[in-house]
Amino acid sequence: MKDFIHLSTINSVDQFINNHSLSFIYISRPNCSICHSLLPQVQELMRKYPEIHTAQVDAAQLEEIAGKFSIFTVPVLLLFIEGKEYIREARIVHMDLLEEKLDKIYEKVVG
Repeated sequence: MKDFIHLSTINSVDQFINNHSLSFIYISRPNCSICHSLLPQVQELMRKYPEIHTAQVDAAQLEEIAGKFSIFTVPVLLLFIEGKEYIREARIVHMDLLEEKLDKIYEKVVG
Protein backbone atom coordinates (compact mmCIF):
# COMPACT_ATOMS: atom_id res chain seq x y z
CA MET A 1 0.00 0.00 0.00
CA LYS A 2 1.41 3.38 -0.96
CA ASP A 3 1.60 5.95 1.83
CA PHE A 4 -0.04 9.29 1.23
CA ILE A 5 1.47 12.33 2.89
CA HIS A 6 -1.01 14.55 4.75
CA LEU A 7 -1.36 18.15 3.66
CA SER A 8 -2.99 20.54 6.10
CA THR A 9 -2.63 24.02 4.54
CA ILE A 10 -3.48 25.52 1.16
CA ASN A 11 0.17 26.55 0.88
CA SER A 12 1.34 22.95 1.38
CA VAL A 13 -1.16 21.76 -1.25
CA ASP A 14 0.12 24.36 -3.74
CA GLN A 15 3.74 23.45 -3.00
CA PHE A 16 2.99 19.74 -3.37
CA ILE A 17 1.39 20.27 -6.79
CA ASN A 18 4.10 22.67 -7.97
CA ASN A 19 7.07 20.64 -6.70
CA HIS A 20 6.07 17.38 -8.41
CA SER A 21 5.47 16.96 -12.13
CA LEU A 22 3.02 14.14 -11.31
CA SER A 23 0.90 14.65 -8.20
CA PHE A 24 -2.25 12.97 -6.92
CA ILE A 25 -4.43 14.31 -4.10
CA TYR A 26 -7.11 12.36 -2.24
CA ILE A 27 -9.58 14.71 -0.52
CA SER A 28 -11.85 13.23 2.13
CA ARG A 29 -13.66 13.89 5.40
CA PRO A 30 -13.47 11.88 8.63
CA ASN A 31 -17.22 11.14 8.75
CA CYS A 32 -17.39 9.84 5.15
CA SER A 33 -17.78 6.06 4.97
CA ILE A 34 -17.10 6.00 1.22
CA CYS A 35 -13.86 7.92 1.80
CA HIS A 36 -12.68 5.37 4.36
CA SER A 37 -13.52 2.32 2.24
CA LEU A 38 -12.09 3.79 -0.97
CA LEU A 39 -8.76 5.02 0.44
CA PRO A 40 -7.07 1.59 0.82
CA GLN A 41 -8.12 0.67 -2.73
CA VAL A 42 -6.66 3.89 -4.10
CA GLN A 43 -3.47 3.45 -2.06
CA GLU A 44 -3.06 -0.04 -3.44
CA LEU A 45 -3.69 1.11 -7.03
CA MET A 46 -1.19 3.97 -6.74
CA ARG A 47 1.60 1.46 -6.04
CA LYS A 48 1.53 0.78 -9.80
CA TYR A 49 2.65 4.35 -10.46
CA PRO A 50 5.87 5.04 -8.52
CA GLU A 51 6.48 8.35 -10.31
CA ILE A 52 3.18 9.82 -9.05
CA HIS A 53 3.54 11.59 -5.71
CA THR A 54 0.49 11.06 -3.49
CA ALA A 55 -1.11 13.13 -0.76
CA GLN A 56 -4.28 13.25 1.27
CA VAL A 57 -6.25 16.27 2.49
CA ASP A 58 -8.88 16.26 5.23
CA ALA A 59 -11.55 18.67 3.96
CA ALA A 60 -12.94 19.05 7.48
CA GLN A 61 -9.54 20.26 8.70
CA LEU A 62 -8.81 22.39 5.61
CA GLU A 63 -12.17 23.82 4.59
CA GLU A 64 -10.61 26.20 2.02
CA ILE A 65 -9.80 23.19 -0.16
CA ALA A 66 -13.44 23.04 -1.28
CA GLY A 67 -13.29 26.55 -2.71
CA LYS A 68 -9.85 26.11 -4.23
CA PHE A 69 -10.85 23.07 -6.29
CA SER A 70 -14.65 23.63 -6.54
CA ILE A 71 -15.43 20.55 -4.48
CA PHE A 72 -19.03 19.83 -3.52
CA THR A 73 -18.73 16.26 -2.26
CA VAL A 74 -16.10 13.83 -1.02
CA PRO A 75 -14.10 11.83 -1.76
CA VAL A 76 -12.42 13.68 -4.59
CA LEU A 77 -9.40 12.29 -6.42
CA LEU A 78 -7.28 14.73 -8.41
CA LEU A 79 -4.31 14.03 -10.67
CA PHE A 80 -2.09 16.92 -11.71
CA ILE A 81 0.57 16.93 -14.41
CA GLU A 82 2.92 19.90 -14.32
CA GLY A 83 0.39 21.70 -12.10
CA LYS A 84 -2.57 21.16 -14.45
CA GLU A 85 -5.54 19.02 -13.43
CA TYR A 86 -5.88 15.96 -15.69
CA ILE A 87 -8.15 13.62 -13.76
CA ARG A 88 -10.99 14.38 -11.37
CA GLU A 89 -13.08 11.63 -9.84
CA ALA A 90 -15.66 12.32 -7.12
CA ARG A 91 -17.97 10.43 -4.78
CA ILE A 92 -18.55 7.11 -6.56
CA VAL A 93 -15.23 6.09 -8.10
CA HIS A 94 -15.04 3.12 -10.45
CA MET A 95 -11.58 1.75 -9.74
CA ASP A 96 -11.23 -0.08 -13.07
CA LEU A 97 -12.03 3.10 -15.04
CA LEU A 98 -9.68 5.15 -12.86
CA GLU A 99 -6.93 2.60 -13.49
CA GLU A 100 -7.50 2.78 -17.26
CA LYS A 101 -7.23 6.58 -17.21
CA LEU A 102 -4.10 6.47 -15.04
CA ASP A 103 -2.50 3.81 -17.26
CA LYS A 104 -2.99 5.93 -20.40
CA ILE A 105 -1.66 9.11 -18.84
CA TYR A 106 1.21 7.39 -17.05
CA GLU A 107 2.33 5.66 -20.24
CA LYS A 108 2.35 8.97 -22.16
CA VAL A 109 4.11 10.98 -19.46
CA VAL A 110 6.54 8.45 -17.99
CA GLY A 111 6.85 6.05 -20.91
